[in-house]
Amino acid sequence: MSEETTLTVEGVDCLSCVGPLEKAVCAVPGVKDANINYGNGKLKLNFEGENSNMAGVEKAINKLGYKITKVGSIAQSGDLGGGGLEAWHTTKKGRLVVFTGTMLVLATLVFIFARDAALKIGGYEIKIYELAYALVALVALAPMAKKAFNSARSGSPFTIETLVTFAVIGAITIGASVEAAVVVFLFALGEMLESMATAKARKSVRALADLAPKKAFLIRNATKENEDISEVAADTLAVGDIVEVQPGGRVPADGEIVSGSTSLDESSITGESIPVRRGAGDAVFAGAINADGVIRLRVDKTAQDNMIARIMSLVEEAEAGKSPTARFIDNFSRYYTPAVLVAGILVGAVPPLMFGGDWMGWIYKGLAVWLIGCPCALVLSTPAAITSGIAAGARRGILIKGGVVLEAIGKVKTIAFDKTGTLSEGTPKVTDIHVSQGSETDMLSLAAAVEVTSSHPLAVAIVDKAKEMGVTFTRAKDAKALSGRGVAGLVGRTMVTIVSPRYAEEISKINVKTRQIILGFEEEGKTLGVVVKGKTMLGVIAMRDELREDAREAMDRLGAMGIETIMLTGDNARTGKAIATQLGMAVQAELMPDDKLRAIEGLKARGSVAMVGDGINDAPALARADVGIAMGGGTDVALETADAALLRERVNGIPDLVNLSKATMRNIHQNIAFALALKAIFLVTTMLGATSLWMAILADTGATVIVTLNALRLLRFKP
Repeated sequence: MSEETTLTVEGVDCLSCVGPLEKAVCAVPGVKDANINYGNGKLKLNFEGENSNMAGVEKAINKLGYKITKVGSIAQSGDLGGGGLEAWHTTKKGRLVVFTGTMLVLATLVFIFARDAALKIGGYEIKIYELAYALVALVALAPMAKKAFNSARSGSPFTIETLVTFAVIGAITIGASVEAAVVVFLFALGEMLESMATAKARKSVRALADLAPKKAFLIRNATKENEDISEVAADTLAVGDIVEVQPGGRVPADGEIVSGSTSLDESSITGESIPVRRGAGDAVFAGAINADGVIRLRVDKTAQDNMIARIMSLVEEAEAGKSPTARFIDNFSRYYTPAVLVAGILVGAVPPLMFGGDWMGWIYKGLAVWLIGCPCALVLSTPAAITSGIAAGARRGILIKGGVVLEAIGKVKTIAFDKTGTLSEGTPKVTDIHVSQGSETDMLSLAAAVEVTSSHPLAVAIVDKAKEMGVTFTRAKDAKALSGRGVAGLVGRTMVTIVSPRYAEEISKINVKTRQIILGFEEEGKTLGVVVKGKTMLGVIAMRDELREDAREAMDRLGAMGIETIMLTGDNARTGKAIATQLGMAVQAELMPDDKLRAIEGLKARGSVAMVGDGINDAPALARADVGIAMGGGTDVALETADAALLRERVNGIPDLVNLSKATMRNIHQNIAFALALKAIFLVTTMLGATSLWMAILADTGATVIVTLNALRLLRFKP
């Protein structure tokens, strides 16, 4: 049995940090495995058994130059998180850049005004300015060399810092101290800019936490005559507390309105820009803005478990999940860096040894190969884009569980949709009542007695209709669902069943007139519930669930992308065909839950398939599809069951999700192509003798910055 622990490591602001850190922690006795999330600096550990070796883990982390902060916090990115991006010059990496830059200027002044000044050491004459530049290079190199040494001692000898350290020391050795100093400065500048970009990405995630207010108005000892209203910290609210929200204020906790009604702006959570009307009995989420009325709500979730906290947790977990492309780049990098090291040695040694080449010239080219080969931009190309893509989606109510999912969504060939609650509003209304035997009141009373035991939208519609007509009913006993066919229960001593026409014919007789009426209702796209008392059919209740207003537009958009759409529904074939015709999509109807599974398997034979459902009834089909997408409005099941969830209950969120995936993959391909192309160009120019050391490191630094900035463009993604 293993024990899982989550720590937050400060200073993890570049992807080159991740590999050596994970390897060092995994080498600690008692640690089963370790995984660090570059996006937030959180380290997840699994210990063998119940005895956690935290002291050993902390020692290994400190040895690499990092430190553990409190559990559950978000790590500072290169110390940039505390003071913000505007305080870059006060950070460790910022101070190193300022210090190195200042020393570089001073060394340049020495070069300008004392170019010919020299010292004789051991028979060798060394220019004063060369010593000045060498000193700049060595002082600035010290923290990088220390990091390379610690990584090597912890089992990771081939790191980016190793390449830079060897290249700089080699440059000083062959008398290229000027370029050595410039190389160190540019590398430090690149690391600082990468840290700033990382801080910006993390800031976009931390902004989610700021949506929930820090204060709340708690109602204590409420009576008709008197009540105590006091301002308290929102994170001290407990389940069951009653709080008041004034117009203009933010909802402090997830809960249910117990009094009052208002319009709520939920755009910060669901991405829906239009305020929605909420009243007593409606659920509300922390962070929503109260537009007009005074409301009171009962707290259902604590600050640690509310919607915003769950979204943040989901985003953090998603960022930790690596896409297939990211895993390929990671595996490639393990062999790439030592290959570059060997290539540099061969370039520097083989031509002079075998072909009589100039030693200094070829060693110089070998050093340039090391710098050109630094894989910073290549390693960063995929995770930076994935992190930005996931964060961009979360800010718009599109939750994606990891890079694997984000990459897969853009490759789907077919998207299957459930009908009720997905393509439709999920709130059907009774449109027609046909009675074959007895009275309308008696039939509705029996139907409502059974349906009141269910929370299914069709059941709610029948119960609401009975209440609207003033029909009295009791609650049925021993009620049970009939596996997608309907529901049954005992009313008095008689079994009453409400089922589809198809199943009704198996337990009762339907006369010709009623069958024609049923066919007419079905051709109008209505869903039917046949009421059977014992084995006697009493009549038919017709209901219609109106399509979402954006459903047709969403299908058109998906069609324009070349994606096939199909509706999988339990409704009868005529109803399914009527609705599918309105939407311009294919349909498979009269499906039981296991039929939907078989339908998904059949579709997968033709290519990658996504399934869109409500996250509850369609859980098996969501799990079987290549990508499961829940339209659950933020329900627990919707967030936990599917690979992705749309908090904004609009069908247009599906093509938006596909577009976000495609935009992210385009971004990744651009980053990889740019990084490799730049390295190829500079490798050729190096072999031709046209590239200097500082140009080589500038190429890597520039590529890293450009790749990062390109990835951050995704944060501005608009559907």
